[in-house]
Amino acid sequence: MLFHFDLKEFQEKVTTQLRPWQRSFQFWVRAADIYTGYKVFQVRASLEKDVQKQEVMWEKQHEVAADKIYSMCSELGGFFLKVAQIVGKPDLAPAAWVKRLVTLCDQAPATPYDVIRAVLEKELGQSIDELFEYFDKDPLGSASIAQVHRARLKGDKNDVVVKVQHPGVQELMMTDIRNLQAFALYIQKTDVKFDLFSITKEMEKQISYEFDFVREAEAMARIRRFLCQNNRKSPVRVPRLIRDMVSRRVLVMEYIDGIPILKLGDEMAKRGIHPDGKLAAAAKQNILKNLSLAYGQMILKSGFFHADPHPGNILICKGSEVALLDYGQVKDLPDELRLGYAKLILAIADNDPLKASESYRELGIETLSKCENELKELLRLAETMFDTKLPPGVTMLQPFAEESSIKKVAVKAFPEELFSVLRTVHLLRGLSVGLGINFSCAEQWRPIAEEVLYVAGRLPAKDLKQVHRRGTSRRTFWR
Repeated sequence: MLFHFDLKEFQEKVTTQLRPWQRSFQFWVRAADIYTGYKVFQVRASLEKDVQKQEVMWEKQHEVAADKIYSMCSELGGFFLKVAQIVGKPDLAPAAWVKRLVTLCDQAPATPYDVIRAVLEKELGQSIDELFEYFDKDPLGSASIAQVHRARLKGDKNDVVVKVQHPGVQELMMTDIRNLQAFALYIQKTDVKFDLFSITKEMEKQISYEFDFVREAEAMARIRRFLCQNNRKSPVRVPRLIRDMVSRRVLVMEYIDGIPILKLGDEMAKRGIHPDGKLAAAAKQNILKNLSLAYGQMILKSGFFHADPHPGNILICKGSEVALLDYGQVKDLPDELRLGYAKLILAIADNDPLKASESYRELGIETLSKCENELKELLRLAETMFDTKLPPGVTMLQPFAEESSIKKVAVKAFPEELFSVLRTVHLLRGLSVGLGINFSCAEQWRPIAEEVLYVAGRLPAKDLKQVHRRGTSRRTFWR
């Protein structure tokens, strides 16, 4: 009996098995380089007594690190594109990081058309020519998990978007997140007194859901239905699902015409609209107000919400209408956490440190404080984590600076399920800073929080009437 040895097949198997190891090695080499670069620089900066010179030194260090982080995220792709979305926010990261990372929203390498075609035809059981009048071979965009193509169904007049998953992406992304978990565990033991590991565990759970497009389709339909039922007109547009064209790795939905929110300034300039004029300001306020209202309703009233409002998932349509795309990351909050968060929103809106402290306990957030005026710092920490408003005179939050609340109040335990709320609020804050509007989601969401607490029997009717009178007065949320 002759033994047949297929060298090409053997090489492919070895390559597939080695990829996670190679990827892990690449991550740790780069992460260690960035981390040690900052630790060494900290010592150098501490020797410089001139504050202005020290600031210039820090800016240069951030630029060096930004190039390294950009290279790591763009070259490794996959999960690290999501890391770039989280880290590269105008209110959180150094300006040099934001400038480099903000362009990585939808820049994953595209999978070749022949491979996409094979996945699509296998999943839907028919050929592309049988299903579509035309199918654009060049993708509209390629992200970490999937890429999208514009197409038109046979016998239809309207265009659709076809979302197709990159083959083999799930295993690599799970490798990435486990490496990040180990790094987070190290960082929280050495530098940042915050429960980062729980956050990465929640990310692992959420991202594992994103590989199932049937689940995403159900989430999209559910949120679309909820927003339509709770408003005369939905504050945001949610794509309509094309029924019978959904599988685990393929999802077909209506095409919504619009421009990415990051290109809003360019579009205004093209139309001759002054970026600082009244028309531009009104459009930006309308965009943020509607987007934030949709999130307030989803999180507080339903508990089931779109948990990924990064700029790549937001389109601006005619009349400054907002479209919210990509329902791979959704969260279903348990009622106890939903109501506990509603209570915390009232505490922030009322500037009530005692109520904030009670809300921490109710939510299961455990803190350890060694500072004076602990209640005041707990409220400041709540504002940093769960509100979009920046303090007077502050254009960018630096949560890990020496004077920040996170340095004064250690967060020993943070419920994993609250991370999606935390991340969503921080992304909304990033958008508000990017639009040049200092805005408090806690103040805007206050009437919604009151309503849900009243319905749940957690807010007396007498308080509801008083609060509603205040809530419906002519106060402005836009500063």
